Amino acid sequence: MTAVDIITALLGLLAGIGVFLVAIKIISNNLESVGGNRLKALFAKTSKSNLLGVGIGTAATALVQSSGATTVMAVGFVNAGVMALIPAAAIVLGANLGTTITGQIVAIGFLGDGDGTQMISASVILAALAGVGAFITYFAKKGKVRRIGSLIAGFGLLFIGLNTMSGSMKTFTGPESPIRDFIQGINFPGFEVVLMLIGVLLTAVMQSSSVTSSIAITMYASGLLTINQGVYLILGSNIGAVVVAILATLGASVNAKRLALFHLITNIIRVVIFLAIAMIVAYATNQEHTIGHLFVKMFPDTPAFQLSMFHTLFNAVTVLALTPFIKPFVKLTEKMLPERVKKGEEKKEFAPRLYYIDEHLLKTPPIAMQQTKNEIVNMAGIAMHNFNLSCDIVCTLDFSNVEEFRHNEEQLNFLNREIVRFIVKLSSKELTGHDHLYLSTAFHTITDLERIGDYAENIVEYAEKLQAANESFSETAVKEIRNLQQAIDDLFQKVMKAYVSKDFLALAEADKIEDQIDDLTDQMSENHIKRLAEGTCTPDVGAHYLSLCSNAERVADHFINVAKTIRDFAN
Repeated sequence: MTAVDIITALLGLLAGIGVFLVAIKIISNNLESVGGNRLKALFAKTSKSNLLGVGIGTAATALVQSSGATTVMAVGFVNAGVMALIPAAAIVLGANLGTTITGQIVAIGFLGDGDGTQMISASVILAALAGVGAFITYFAKKGKVRRIGSLIAGFGLLFIGLNTMSGSMKTFTGPESPIRDFIQGINFPGFEVVLMLIGVLLTAVMQSSSVTSSIAITMYASGLLTINQGVYLILGSNIGAVVVAILATLGASVNAKRLALFHLITNIIRVVIFLAIAMIVAYATNQEHTIGHLFVKMFPDTPAFQLSMFHTLFNAVTVLALTPFIKPFVKLTEKMLPERVKKGEEKKEFAPRLYYIDEHLLKTPPIAMQQTKNEIVNMAGIAMHNFNLSCDIVCTLDFSNVEEFRHNEEQLNFLNREIVRFIVKLSSKELTGHDHLYLSTAFHTITDLERIGDYAENIVEYAEKLQAANESFSETAVKEIRNLQQAIDDLFQKVMKAYVSKDFLALAEADKIEDQIDDLTDQMSENHIKRLAEGTCTPDVGAHYLSLCSNAERVADHFINVAKTIRDFAN
């Protein structure tokens, strides 16, 4: 083996890893786009069953081909306060099992790759998918078909990368290869810890336990590693996967940090459980057998499956073993990371916040899209609540709820800024044409909702002026305002039904209510003129009354604008 052979092999190995990483990214992105609705449906399910949560985490990871993405999603939900810590912990635990799917796919690629067989290697057949997917992407007209083509091409590229890596490694595994002999000869006391640390480091650098385990499977199948060396590299990758979660919690809430700590503790415990079992097996067989050797016997003549099945069974057994103890582990993290409360601080000051969206969700655009809509719907609810508060204040001149009103107004202004910032970032991600249409309308919707808050603020100012002048609306005027308030509340219900469910029938009903509100405000103006003529209403009070009617009518206009956006983005 010459220096040129070694350099050529190393460059080929680097190229194979690069293609493999790009393929994983392509597959992950397109699976998110194609299976986005299923992904949203999975995370929308709520249950007290930890086993169901583990199943959701497993399925979500299999769907996006990334335990890191699933973990980051869970961290984002916890940080935004959308998901409680225990269900999120179950999902994170399940993600460890879902990530083994990639290893099984890699193992399939080595079928028919044995010496002396007449079979075409499965990796060669599957690599041809790159061409099939490319043709579909090139000729397809529909966006969804193009995404499916990209997904197929991604799987093909994955096996091209696998072939390139395997071919490069075979350079080091020839007859009497000193490099192979050196690597396989690493068997000094404590070598297991060193290999696990290497697995941790590789996973932390590449931000993917799937890639590390796939490389280990490829190296073992190519004859460069022993079964035990592959086992400990994979164990290290399980611990290294926690790095992604830890990085995601930088600057996050204490609950998000607790979730990352749960991930770290449980992954370390799972590895410790395996090491204990491995020691028992070694002691019982007088050091003649290891866990790795058991898998060699279970899956003879298929090296790739020996290691991939170890990966799957190790995660399946340890994840299921820890599932009943999720709650105690969560309690432990709460004790280890308690809420920090300053001395003498009896009550937390109000601080506006986001309820559903979080920066971490940008890594999974389909989920981020749904959460953006949820945040906008939540903003609409706050705007309506503040309008009702303003009507209560102006009708009763009771200012006991004015502090709540001010907080809501501050919250609306905050949401106006932050949702727009989030949408700008989300717009740069790979989205469907439908999603881009929705985001383009969302900017206008947010503005409409913020303006409703401004009109409610005007109404509270009218109440303050009435109180300062020691005046108030007449009982008849108050009754009219209450009727108008109820009509706008009815409008709001129909608007939200139309907006959330893309319900055109609800939109038609909202249109009718909005017309009724226009008629109602016209009638209120006429009634006011009569009261002025009769002397039951003063000009100053009447000016505030007319302004209130105008503001309320504008509130109705902005709400109907929100509902009408479904004409632009609903299919």
